[in-house]
Amino acid sequence: MGSPGKCILVTGPPSGDFFFFWYQGIGKTTLVMRVVERLRTALPDLKVQGFYTREIRQGSERVGFEVVTLQGQRGLLASTTTSRQATKAPTVGKYKVDVASFESLALPELQVKEETDLFVIDEVGKMELFSPSFFPAVLQVLESNIPILASIPIPKFGRYIPEDGIVNAVARLRNHPNASVYMLNVGNRDSIKDEVVAKLMNLLNK
Repeated sequence: MGSPGKCILVTGPPSGDFFFFWYQGIGKTTLVMRVVERLRTALPDLKVQGFYTREIRQGSERVGFEVVTLQGQRGLLASTTTSRQATKAPTVGKYKVDVASFESLALPELQVKEETDLFVIDEVGKMELFSPSFFPAVLQVLESNIPILASIPIPKFGRYIPEDGIVNAVARLRNHPNASVYMLNVGNRDSIKDEVVAKLMNLLNK
């Protein structure tokens, strides 16, 4: 865990083609959403903004990813489906990223509002950073002094993603003086969840 602050970053071991933790029930998104559930139960009037990402599957095959807001709106993030509009879309492995769809849901969720108690950003990753407007919006949230719960990728096999943009973005978040970084693994997921909930409860009750 890093130094205490109002920005809580969750990261974990990568798997497959992406810099995410994919094991069922113990990934970063699972932890983030369980923390949000605990907070909403304890604080019924909590005003949360943000989004998370999850897989799109057809049977046993993963065919893409969608972005879901904390209010339940859903939109495409990336897909294996090709179309005339998607032929020039940025790609991550076999997936084509729908930047416009992502921005239409994610960017409004990152608008700083006086009544917001907590921002959730899952995740600041390679696909999301194809949006040129995304990281500047994240930085505005970071400087708002509103607590943030976010997830970030870590190196695959000890190497950072080669694109400078995501390396710099993740490094800026990890090194921010208000950031606390939690490394998630199979053995510590429950204790990390409890730590994050306790830290956010303390921040939200101030």
